[in-house]
Amino acid sequence: MEKIEPMTLFGYEKLQAEVKYLKEVRRPQIVKDIEDALEHGDLKENAEYHAAKENQRTIDGRLQDLADIIGCAKIVNPSELEHARISFGSTVVMTDMDTDEEVTYTIVGGCESNPDMGLISFGSPLAKQLLGREEGDEVKVQLPGGKKEFEIDEVKYQEIVFECH
Repeated sequence: MEKIEPMTLFGYEKLQAEVKYLKEVRRPQIVKDIEDALEHGDLKENAEYHAAKENQRTIDGRLQDLADIIGCAKIVNPSELEHARISFGSTVVMTDMDTDEEVTYTIVGGCESNPDMGLISFGSPLAKQLLGREEGDEVKVQLPGGKKEFEIDEVKYQEIVFECH
């Protein structure tokens, strides 16, 4: 089965910018660092060389990860989706049935998630258990911290704010 990674245009452009930065800024700097370290001679005890090579492996690994994600990317405009039921891009207002605390989450792509801002990945345990639900539903969810029970108060689309300004 083909893996699809839904994301907004914001997330896609963020990944593209990271690739560009790594290829055009970070990787050339690492290559220069390796060349400079080679001038210091003996590679067995050359900490600068080994650190630079490790940085190069890390960057190459991240570039491969980004290529895989971008290769599976499907840009979705959440404003064009139906939000009667919870789906990608939905903002969900829920009440924790144990504490009466109201929480609000927006379901976004994995590369866009920021739980501190209420942005949760569509692949997260909570989002997976919310998808397809609607206002008025009570849902018991198994989270890494244990079981929680929520009542879904509102499902809507609102413009997604990805970064604090």
